[in-house]
Amino acid sequence: MYYNEQTILYLNGKFMRAVDAGIDLYSQTLHYGYGAFEGIRAYHTVHGTKIFKAWEHFERLRHSCLSVGIPFKYDTEELVQVTYRLLRENNLKDAYIRPLVYCSPNMSLTAPREVYLMIAVWEWGKYLGDNLLRLCISPYQRPNPQSVKVDAKITGHYVNSILATSDAKVRGFDEALMLDMNGHVAEAPGANFFFEKDGALYTPPPGHILPGITRATIISICRELDIPVYEKFFKPEEVFEADNAFLCGTAAEVVGVESIDAHTFRKDWKDSLGRVIQEAYKAQVLEKSFTHVII
Repeated sequence: MYYNEQTILYLNGKFMRAVDAGIDLYSQTLHYGYGAFEGIRAYHTVHGTKIFKAWEHFERLRHSCLSVGIPFKYDTEELVQVTYRLLRENNLKDAYIRPLVYCSPNMSLTAPREVYLMIAVWEWGKYLGDNLLRLCISPYQRPNPQSVKVDAKITGHYVNSILATSDAKVRGFDEALMLDMNGHVAEAPGANFFFEKDGALYTPPPGHILPGITRATIISICRELDIPVYEKFFKPEEVFEADNAFLCGTAAEVVGVESIDAHTFRKDWKDSLGRVIQEAYKAQVLEKSFTHVII
């Protein structure tokens, strides 16, 4: 579903067929999860194909690498232009974009001497679909920020996310909602979390979460629409009493939550602030005005 014999990717300065690409089996990233990646989307907008927040995503890739000691020698503007060319090479107008920085062979637990860059693109619908989600509180916590760099998209961190999502699905839910080490709500395995209460939105503050670029976009949209939004710590019991809730992320975009541990919300999704945000976000990524959105 991600590539075929005609798919082109970018690897270490060259455009090549995905089927011809390879990775050194002694790569430190393969053995220890010591690498960094990004998730980016391109949209077919009213002004042509545009990569949403391209600069911010590639700068976060730089931050992720440098925060864990992985050298990053790439120029952001060059990476943006390479990605636009890669979209053209694959005849894609709406696409998901996956840059990956991975390390040279190294069996020691030290920083690599060399790093490599791959960028792949493919058509991908909303990661969590369009239907309202049934969440469960996960038994797997977000990592302790004193043990890993939780604000970086490091490949090895996502074992934690795989465990949480897999557990949720085995238990009959659509996705998990993870807590931090103090029992506060943190985020879903691959998305940030907001809930609505009495005309305002609430979301966990940075510290135990990945402060997503979509999350920041939504906070900006709230300010433009005069929707109060607050960053604060809260326990699951407070969320159970919420009016509504939603998840957000580059892959997921904005998707509503039906229930958490079978606790349903007081307000229908169609009447929620989340639905307003969903429409405004869709308008923004397509470079349309969202001044028509009424709250």
